[in-house]
Amino acid sequence: MEKNSLTSDVYEIQLVVFKLANEFYGIEISSVQEIIKIQDITRVPKAPAFVEGVINLRGKIVPIIDLRKRFELGQTERTKDTRVIVVETSGNIVGFIVDLVTEILRFSSDSLEPPPPIFSGIDAEYIKGVAKVDERLIVLLDINLIFKGEEEESLKMLEAGK
Repeated sequence: MEKNSLTSDVYEIQLVVFKLANEFYGIEISSVQEIIKIQDITRVPKAPAFVEGVINLRGKIVPIIDLRKRFELGQTERTKDTRVIVVETSGNIVGFIVDLVTEILRFSSDSLEPPPPIFSGIDAEYIKGVAKVDERLIVLLDINLIFKGEEEESLKMLEAGK
């Protein structure tokens, strides 16, 4: 498979695939720093509702976001499979709480389709596309667009410990 060659627009995509409320989502692996088990989270007053708080990850303060809450899918039930995907988004280090990380997946970009019109709402602007892999549909997220301007500023302040 060719990657960004002049002769083909087809390239390989590598995702960290995870579940939220029985649906599959993916984040490009290049944005993922690590995947950790859920740990004690320190709550932060007046943080947005989807911000669970912060953790100390090897001396760095990392805001923790419940993606179920962010996408209005209810609150995450914490289980032994619950994970935090630590990513870099728009210059911020953030942890996303997910129900389960299922796999690292490689597939061809020609398996990716633009979001269907039903996803065209303003709250879905962070969806890059939908991949058809085997019998599954995986919603590919653009983590740089998940947060709006004021939310991004709140995350920067949390990360800075303010």
